Amino acid sequence: MLHFSGTGTALGIFNAELEKYVEIPSDSGITFNVQPKMKALEIGEKAKEAILSRKFDQIRVNIPNGDMVGHTGDIDATIMILDAVEQVGGIYLVTADHGNAEDMVKRDKKGEPIFAKDGKVQIQTSHTLQPVPVAIGGPGLTKGVKYRKDVPDGGLANVAATVMNLHGFLAPDDYETTLIEVD
Repeated sequence: MLHFSGTGTALGIFNAELEKYVEIPSDSGITFNVQPKMKALEIGEKAKEAILSRKFDQIRVNIPNGDMVGHTGDIDATIMILDAVEQVGGIYLVTADHGNAEDMVKRDKKGEPIFAKDGKVQIQTSHTLQPVPVAIGGPGLTKGVKYRKDVPDGGLANVAATVMNLHGFLAPDDYETTLIEVD
């Protein structure tokens, strides 16, 4: 397994013989709205190299832009990683732990934008409570895999079992239900 972090937060290693941890240090002294790309391209390049090396069974990549910058995140780094997954016949799972980039405007109870005294829209900088989607795909995905209909309120707790299933393993009984099934 290869771990990446673009936020400077150590993700931790469980077994140093089986894992490699690569950190791309965050920019310092620059606010994210001034440098919205952050280190996304560097993270994307390292992830692409790791994927194309075919040395790892799983690669975990943290692209912080959607969280840290919201709508100004760099989609090119994500596309670069997904292209590499396609090239090696792999599988991807993309999600987040909370809402943020889907709506960066403060809203009233009717859902209308709230304006400041100067007439400008007020910016929403906190996390939202909106559901966060999960995208699963890639040429390595087993035929007939689909999202389960009996887990309509699935969330982050369901991702661990889902990743195990994508690797061909059954999740332990005490895990939350997987998000996928095979026809």
